[in-house]
Amino acid sequence: MSGLLRIRAVAVKELRQIGRDRRTLTILLFVPAFFLLLYGYALSFDIRHIGLAVLDRDRSVQSRALVSAFVNSGYFDLVAAVDRDDDIVRLIDRNEVRAAIVIPPRFGADAATGHRTAVQVIVNGDNANTATTVVGYALTLIGTVSSQYELQARLGSVSGPLLTVESRVWYNPELRSALFLVPGLIAYIAMLTSVISTALSIVREKELGTMEQVRMAPVGPMAFVIGKTVPYFVIAFASALIIVGASMVLFGLPMRGSWAMLLLSVSLFLIGALGLGLLISTIADSQQVAFQVALLVSLLPTLMLSGFIFPISSMPAVLQAITRVVPARYFLSTLRAIVLKGVGPEVFWRDLVALAIFATVILGLAAVRLRRQWA
Repeated sequence: MSGLLRIRAVAVKELRQIGRDRRTLTILLFVPAFFLLLYGYALSFDIRHIGLAVLDRDRSVQSRALVSAFVNSGYFDLVAAVDRDDDIVRLIDRNEVRAAIVIPPRFGADAATGHRTAVQVIVNGDNANTATTVVGYALTLIGTVSSQYELQARLGSVSGPLLTVESRVWYNPELRSALFLVPGLIAYIAMLTSVISTALSIVREKELGTMEQVRMAPVGPMAFVIGKTVPYFVIAFASALIIVGASMVLFGLPMRGSWAMLLLSVSLFLIGALGLGLLISTIADSQQVAFQVALLVSLLPTLMLSGFIFPISSMPAVLQAITRVVPARYFLSTLRAIVLKGVGPEVFWRDLVALAIFATVILGLAAVRLRRQWA
């Protein structure tokens, strides 16, 4: 029996097994869509509708303009205008507002004449990340208003600022966090479902007692590994394309690059993920252990060490070195380069090579493990 016929026989057998296993089909087809909807709408770094309280001790045109700048920014919602400091404490303690601004007396007169004056911003710090973002919004808005008053005071009758800044953001002009998060979600979902599904495949053979029959068949370890991988690759590839299409429809993910490069990068990433699952299944003796190990090696590295949420450049040098063996790092870089930037392979070819090396090494290790078990 030739090598291709052996691979085909194993693949047909595995397809029949998958067809009988509703759990595996659910993991490969429906769980990715569920995760995309859940995390796609739940995860967001955009903070809107921040409850704001205002204590205006000046009640001038300038103080009202400052409050309007906060409200008109789209980030803050004016919840209450208070008269005492105790009211601010009460509103924050009850979580009715997350921020408050206190405008001092003579704010308008000082601002109009260019004299220094202070505006107090009080932020609820029970959530450090949210508080940091709110402080950044407030400082930006106050800085913008302050620069306008400063230039007007210097130029006297000149009504507008002397210098203007025209910012332009490439690839994500609206600064939507979805365009940053969705590519990471695609990598996360594809890695998780692929590793778990294949991690259970060989272990299932062990638990059902059919592994001995496979050993007696004229099928080598490499042919067995490839035959096991092919059916899951076809299903996972179709699932990944569905996820990409759903991301474009639901979250407005653009497609500015080459579809051929996208399909190639998805294929390399899935082969490596499936091979990792097969390697785990050669080590584990039960489906429960295989499932737990698959979660450990796919969930945490993809979330924490791929650049999905935390930038790799800000990590310690040791962790940056560890990220070099995380395939999601290279896939995420490639995916963002293709769909968001529309660049060609001359930019991300190193990432494709890294994915190909990872897939080759992992499949080879899985075959070696099987060969030792069959010996």
